[in-house]
Parts: sequence; C-alpha cells; structure tokens
Amino acid sequence: MPGRPRAHAGRDRDAAPAWADTMTAAVTVSELLREVRRSLATALPMLWVAGEVASLTRAASGHFYFTLKDARAQARCVMFRGRAQLLPFRMEIGQRIEALVAVSVYEPRGELQLEVDSLRLAGAGALFEAFMRLKAKLEREGLFDPERKRPIPAFPAAIGIVTSLAAAALRDVQAVLAQRCPWVPVIVYPAGVQGAEAPRQLTRALDQARAEARCAVLLLVRGGGGIEDLQAYNDEALARALAASPIPIVTGIGHETDLSIADLVADLRTTTPTAAALAASSGYDAALERLPEYGRRLRAGMRQTLGRAYQALDLATAGLVRPAERLAAARERVRAQAARLGAAQAGLVLRMRLRCQTAGHSLATLRPDLSAHAAALAQLERRLVAASTRSVDDAHRKLEGLAHGLAQANPAMLLARGYAIVSTRAGDVVRDAAMVDDGDEIAIELARGALRARVSAHQPGAVPAPAEAAGRVRSAAQIGPTV
Repeated sequence: MPGRPRAHAGRDRDAAPAWADTMTAAVTVSELLREVRRSLATALPMLWVAGEVASLTRAASGHFYFTLKDARAQARCVMFRGRAQLLPFRMEIGQRIEALVAVSVYEPRGELQLEVDSLRLAGAGALFEAFMRLKAKLEREGLFDPERKRPIPAFPAAIGIVTSLAAAALRDVQAVLAQRCPWVPVIVYPAGVQGAEAPRQLTRALDQARAEARCAVLLLVRGGGGIEDLQAYNDEALARALAASPIPIVTGIGHETDLSIADLVADLRTTTPTAAALAASSGYDAALERLPEYGRRLRAGMRQTLGRAYQALDLATAGLVRPAERLAAARERVRAQAARLGAAQAGLVLRMRLRCQTAGHSLATLRPDLSAHAAALAQLERRLVAASTRSVDDAHRKLEGLAHGLAQANPAMLLARGYAIVSTRAGDVVRDAAMVDDGDEIAIELARGALRARVSAHQPGAVPAPAEAAGRVRSAAQIGPTV
C-alpha cells in the first residue's frame, strides 16, 4: 500500500549475533524469539495495515485483543489500555479498519503479534488524522489539563442540556433527572448534533447558556455513532467554546468507546447521556440517602437541648421566692412585733401601778395622816393614768405608722401608684441613671404588664419633679410599641 516502507529482502551477515556463526552451538527458544523480535523491530518500523476485524475480545484490564485478516492471511493484534481508551469509535467484528502497528513476537507462545498504536476506519483515515492533529494541538495548549477543569456542583440549582430536540439522548437525560431530582429546573438549549452546521449550532447554544447564566452545570449529550457521525464534536471552535465556558460542562457523547475532542476538553467526561445525567444529579441522590440519618441526628440534638433547657428552668424556679411569700413573711414579723409591743406596754403600766401602790403604802406608813394630800394623790393618779394612756396611744399611732410605711414599701403598691421597676438586660435593678448607657436595652415592670425599651438619653443624678409624678405609667397599654 502507498507509503508502506519496503521490508528488507535479507539480512546482512555482519549484523547477525555472534552465536549465529557457531553452527555447533545451541540456543534457547527464548533467545531465538528475542532475536527475531529485535530483528522485526529494526526491519519493520511502525506502519499502517488494512484488514477486517475477525475476532474481538475486550479484557477486564482494558486491553483489546483482536484478529485482523484479509482474503489470504490473518494476524493477531493487541491494543493496550492506554491507547484503547482513546479510540474514537466503537470496534465491532466485521469492520474494515486501518491499524498503525509495530510488528513483534509474543515470546511465551512464539506467535507473530501486531502491537496497535491507533486505529481508524477504512476510508475515514482523513477524519481520524484530522482528529489526531487537533488533539495534539489542543493538548499542547493545555486545554486537556486536569488543573483547568472545574468540579461539578453537587447541588445544581438548574441543569442545562445542549442537544437536539429530536434526540433520544434528550429523553433519556430528562427521564433520569425527573426521577432523581424532579424539583431542579431543566433548561434545554437546542442544537444540531450532526452535519456541517452542527458545530456552529452547538457553539451558539453554549454562548446562549453563558449569556443567560441560569444553569449551574451543562450537559452536552448525543447518542452513539461512527467517527463521521461524531465529527461535529471534533470541531476546534466548539472545543475552545467549551474551554472558555464559565459553567462546568459534562459530556455524554456516544458509547463508552467513543471519544471526541469535546470529551477531552469538558470538565467531566461520561460514557453515555444517561451517565451524564447521573453525574449531574449524584449530589442530590447521595443527600437523599443521608437525609434520614440527618433527621435522626437533628431530633436527638433537639431532645438534648430541650432537656438541658428544662433542667435549667427547674433550677431557676427552685431558687425563686415569690413576692407574695415575701409580703406574708413581712406581715407575720409586723404582727409579732405588735404583739411584743402591746405586751411591753401592759407590763409597763402594771409596773407603774405597783410602784405607785408601793409608794402610797410607804407614804402611808411614814405619814399616817394623808387626808390632806388625798386630793393631790388623786390628781397624780389621774395624771399617771392619762400619761399611760397617752403612751399607749402614741405606741399605737407609731405602730400604725410602721404598718402604713410597710404597706407603702410593698412593691405591688408602689407599682399600682405609677412607679415602675427598671432592670438591665442582665436582670440588675437600675437605681442610678449612670448604670446604663445610651442604646442599652432595659426591661420595665409595671403594675399591669411589662415593657422592653432602649435608652435614647439619660441624665445621671436627675430626680423627677413632683409635677412629673402625675404622668406615671401604670400599664403597658398606655405606651405604644415604638417605645
């Protein structure tokens, strides 16, 4: 075939190994096959071989093993994983292909073997060569570098699809997204996926998605096909538009073995349109699986928080003394003091009478004739009784004054008269304007209700005038919500 290098008709005896001239020396089979392999590599550099795929095995390791044949001969071929995963079409038995091979020997079996570097469909060699040239050019420019590729968002707010409206790939993607995340908006940017106008339409669709900025991720998808069918995705302008897109792009073009320039430039390449939809919605699917566990953890945390809050409330309630209990204790103390005061007054009067009686007895003993002083004594007795009565009355008045003062000191009575209890946000009672600053939040307790207020100005040391007492607030209803 044209361009194929001509094999040597024979080998120069000077190039033979040293052991070849010793007719009596025996060599091992492995040594012989190793020399044959070296000779083939020297005599037959890499060349293109045309034929039909007669058998095909895709190993679990990723290597391809197949037989290439024509009408009169066949040869075993191997394409290792590193080259097989770059294959731009899906190999099938019966295909006419052209393989760039290095002729070698598989020594363990002693079989001739063609080690395949790349493949192209027979008749499609120009397209494949153009693909390889563009691939090499863009690779040199760094468009395939993993460092420039952006991560796919786990929870996209909206997902865009760039494909044909008539493509089965669109229906497959929509079905997957409707099942896994039906609440996520899906925006379709229609474009041709095959033909001469397809690259320009795909590029315009990407530009439209970029201008609208509605999607968090774009899916570039289409079904499988041959290298001619996927040629629209091997366009340089489309590749550069993909690289310049600010929106992460996931490709799902063709089948697993199909590879395009768009796949290499995209932020994530998947094997099929369905796989692209699964990749775009994987975050939601994983979150739904973890949601029950998050719910259990949240409920457990809420129970613990509420339990600690109830314990703190019980502790605070146990140490709280009600005002009514304080007033009852104060009244009991007043009653006890009043009883003690009455008993003391009665004892004082009795002692004074006894002293008077004793003095009168002594006087009668010393001066038996007291008739002349009887009137004076009666007067003194009346004065003594009057003084005792006045003393008792004064004590009662003093007791009533103490009781009245105690009633006036009752917080409930003070609040009912228009006074209020002002406390800071920390709960300290404000007794001096200097205890708060402008802008501080304070609590005001009234006879009926309470207020929350913020200090706008204060006058340290100021005392309200008597006229201001008439405007005291007795209820929270007297003040609007703007205080």
